This record gives sequence, C-alpha cells and structure tokens, in this order.
Amino acid sequence: MNRREFLATSAAPLLQAKQPNILWVTCEDMSPNLGCYGDKFAKSPTIDELAKRSLRYRHAWSCAPVCAPARTTIISGMYPPSTGSEHMRSETKLAPGQKMFPQILREAGYYTSNNSKEDYNLIHTGKVWDDSSNKAHWRNRDPKQPFFSVFNFVITHESQIRKEGHQLKHDPREVHVPAYMPDNEVVRRDWAQYYDNISTMDNMVKKTLAELEADGLKDSTIVFFYSDHGAGMPRSKRWPYNSGLHVPMMVHIPEQFKHLAPKDYKEGEWTDRLVSFVDLAPTALSLAGIKKPEYHQGHAFLGAAIAPEQDFVFGFRGRMDERIDMVRSVRNQRYVYIRNYMPHRIYGQHVDYMFEMPTTRNWKEAFDAGKTNEVQSRFWKTKPAEEFYDLQADPDEINNLALRPTGQQKSEMARMRVAQTSLAARIRDVGFLPEHEIHSRSKGEAPYTMAQDVSRYAATRVINAAELATGPTKTQPEIFRTYLSDSDSAVRYWSAIGILLQGKPAVEICAEALRGSLRDESANVRVLAAEALARFGGAMDLKPAMEVLLAAADATKSDNYIAMSAINSLTEIGGVKLKPYRDRIGKLPKGHPEANAKFASYIPRSIDYLMQISS
Repeated sequence: MNRREFLATSAAPLLQAKQPNILWVTCEDMSPNLGCYGDKFAKSPTIDELAKRSLRYRHAWSCAPVCAPARTTIISGMYPPSTGSEHMRSETKLAPGQKMFPQILREAGYYTSNNSKEDYNLIHTGKVWDDSSNKAHWRNRDPKQPFFSVFNFVITHESQIRKEGHQLKHDPREVHVPAYMPDNEVVRRDWAQYYDNISTMDNMVKKTLAELEADGLKDSTIVFFYSDHGAGMPRSKRWPYNSGLHVPMMVHIPEQFKHLAPKDYKEGEWTDRLVSFVDLAPTALSLAGIKKPEYHQGHAFLGAAIAPEQDFVFGFRGRMDERIDMVRSVRNQRYVYIRNYMPHRIYGQHVDYMFEMPTTRNWKEAFDAGKTNEVQSRFWKTKPAEEFYDLQADPDEINNLALRPTGQQKSEMARMRVAQTSLAARIRDVGFLPEHEIHSRSKGEAPYTMAQDVSRYAATRVINAAELATGPTKTQPEIFRTYLSDSDSAVRYWSAIGILLQGKPAVEICAEALRGSLRDESANVRVLAAEALARFGGAMDLKPAMEVLLAAADATKSDNYIAMSAINSLTEIGGVKLKPYRDRIGKLPKGHPEANAKFASYIPRSIDYLMQISS
C-alpha cells in the first residue's frame, strides 16, 4: 500500500493538509527537579527557557518507575500489565494487528528516527524506525518529509550518579534530602551529583534545539521535553509512588499549529490536566492527524482528536530485575493510592544493581546499625496492603493516611481503590499471573491474546483471589486452605500467598494442605507452599520444603521464571536455615541456556547473594 492509499483508509481520517514535525527531547531517571518546576537548587537554563514558550504539565506520570516498562508503555500505547510486559527485561509479543506507534507514523509518510535507546519489553513487529542508532537524526530524511524524532540523554541515568571521580558543582550542604532517607554526607553527595548531571543534560538539550533552529525547523516543529520516570535514587526509581512516577513534561507548539493545542494552551503557563505515558502514543498520532487504533488504552491530550480529561492516572511495579513484587498505584491531582499485592516482601529487596548506589548501601547499613528513625526504617520492612498520601500536605509520601483516613480521605481512597480494580478488570491485567504462567498460558501467542480468552485466563476470579489474599482485611486461613484445591493454578497461587503473609498461625492451620501443595502440578504453587513451610512450619517440614525449592531453582529443569521465584523464596528463608544447603546452592545452574538473553544476569547474581547470606 502506498502513502496515498494508506491515507485514504479509515486508519487516517483525521489527516491534515500540513503535518507538523514532532521532536521528543527526553532524559532518564529525573523527577521535576528543574528551575522551571520551582526547584531553586537546580541549574537548568535551557529547559527553563523552553518552558517559557511551552505549556508545562503539573501532573505528568510515567506509568512505570523504571526504564524498560516505561518505554514499553510509550511505544505500545498500552499498559504493560495488559501485554505481559510489565516485568523488567521481560520479552513478550504484541497481538496480531498491534503495532508500535512509530511504525504507524512511518506508514503515514513520517520519517521516524530514534537516537538511540529503545529498551522495550516487547518484540518488534515490522519496521518501527527509519533509523534507531546513535546516528539517527531528522537530517537524514527526505527534506519534504515530516519527521518524528527522539533524542534521549542518558547522563541523568542512575548509573551516572554513582560514577566515581566526579567533581561536584552543586553544594551537598544545600541538598533537600527526602524525609524517608537518612540525612548524611553519602546521601547528600549522591543527590548533588544527580543535580550536576541535570545541568550537563540541560546543555545537551541546548545543542539539539540549536540544531533545530539552524535547520530552519523551529517554527514547524512541536517540541516535547520529558523524563522517562522519577529520580534514579532508591524509593524513587523502581517504586510507583509519586516520587518514582512524577516527571517533568512540557510541550511547545509553534504558531502555525496552534489549532492542535488544547484550550488551556498558553506559552509559559501550567496545566493541571493529568497525563501519563500511555497517552503519548495516541497524542503523537493525534498531532499527525492519524486516528488512534482501538487497542490503544491512553487518551490524546493534544492534536485533532483531544480526548476528555481523565480523573486518574495509573502506575505499576512488577518484577524489578531479580526481585519479584507486584504493586499498582493511582493518582489524581491531590492524592496517590498504592495497592501492595505482595505486602509480605519488604520494600528494599536486594536488587544487585540498586545496591551499587552508595546511598542504598549507606541506608541499609544505617538501618542494620539501628541508626535510622521510624520513617527511614520503613524501606527495609514489609509493606501494608494499602497506602494513601496527600501530596499537597505530604510531598515526601511518609504519612500513610490509609491507616486512619478522615471522612473525605476515606471517600477519595475508596474512589481510587475502585479506579484501580476497574482498570485491572478492563485491561485484563495479566500481572496477576505468575510470570511463568503469563508465557505458559499464552502458548506462543501474545499474552494480550491469551488474556481475552476466559478459558485461559479467568481474570475476575484471579483478581478476586489476589484481593482476598492480600487485602487490608484479614481473611480466615481456612478459606485459603479450601482454595488450595481450586481448579485454577493462579487462584491456588494467591491462596498460598495469603497463607504465607499471615505467617506462623496461618501455616499451622493450613499445614496439611500446604504439604499436599508441595506436589501441586504448578511449580509456582509448589514454591510458595515450600516457602511457607520452610519459614513457618515445623522441623519436619524444612527438608521436604527445601528439596522442592532447590529443584525449582534449577533453571535447566524448570525455566528462568520458576527458578527466579524459587531463589526469591530461598532468600526469604534466611541464612541459618540455608547454611546446610550452601554447597548445593553454589552448584545451581546460572540460568536456562535458551532463555531470554535480557534475563541472563539475574539468576547468577541472586545465587551469589544467596551464597553471601548463607555463609
């Protein structure tokens, strides 16, 4: 199909006579720590100047607090929990007919370039970019073509904060340390280096914008600036609080394209409209005059097809590298609601990459030495089922109103709880399945396709089981004992979690059923039953439980997802009980040789950590 034929189809009924160029200038791991967002400590003159001729979004949210799932949200226009791609460095398929949105722009005649990071959890289908490399540039197009170009700057990434030998320019004494972190020299230095990197990035933005102007394209190009998620510091990055998801976002629309601006567009001003990364793909298509595909789950906030404003934006956390967790979050203009579906796991699970940050190590050492206060200690403890914060009164999100909400707060929290569960049902959130089952139930098809088939994924039943098992209201263990024999392995999985998080009393009540679950056909159920018995069962339960876990931890006999689950459980059992098994742990295979290559480092380093804690 040629371009004219494509534009005549229903895929592009909104096409305009003249299409704008679209430039996305992006950076990594940065909260709204810019002068134009009121941060007086930041030095960001180029971006501050861009803000004077842009509309700034006060409430922009990345849907994920870590890079790969965040970019996956953007490129697909879909929530990764609906495509099975929420987990860090996972690899799943789009369903037939679904495309990454730059491909849609390409097919409509746009030149698409990406300089240079992709980092998606979805496998490419078709030709997505005309050029995706460190040489990609709008200058490589036919000058008659409109372009969609992305320039991403990595200098603000977490890894650059901990870079040694850096000479600080920002004074660590002037840093604002969030209340949830210890306030000491190590933490202040990392924050100061973070701000230095923002200044360096700001100068890189200056070069790109100067190239746009030198090419005579300033007046024909819509320019976005945003970060991929919050600051690369612990409890910002990887956590779907506002601290991990709130990003700066601004858009400049030149005069000739002001008809594509929203009603509240005014250069140098703010908008309170809630926007998130799932909205970016439909927004780019709307600016180009292309109708968004039905599978897009976001809402255009610019262009010819601006959607009504939404009451909420949504976030999520899945597996972070080698550590398994599940969190969903919701925010409106004032509050943020967090739903922890694995409250039996501590916030600060040992992610090896995160522990390369001096602040992380220092914080954990201070906690272990009893030198952190109650608020600073929470990161190293288990979680409540629900959290609820007033962002106006409590921007550091430390006063959990879910524990004692007032009348208005209770009403808002109830609304946001409903919004979260409604979204899960609407998108058929496959994150409620163990990661292994996302793939095994899909049988080579896209997880999105699998999730539409109720015979393969009874989403309502599974989500209800998760709510029952992990909610703020305690469920009688006898109910979970019954559900351990349910026909759906995911229901059994959540039932085992329900018993596990209630600890010893529940394990004693359900001990016989858990022993039977050591032979469950589902490896995920076997692993959690074994963890429960090893941690809280009688002396007679430890050996058979450990045998189940060590067998599952052999990725060559199971797979990487099951092995990772078993290794997580072994980590929770702790050093004293692991010590007799240390030699066997050290001989575990480092992963399945035919598995997702992106996964390769996770099992080896988590085995290394097991060896550490069992010595």
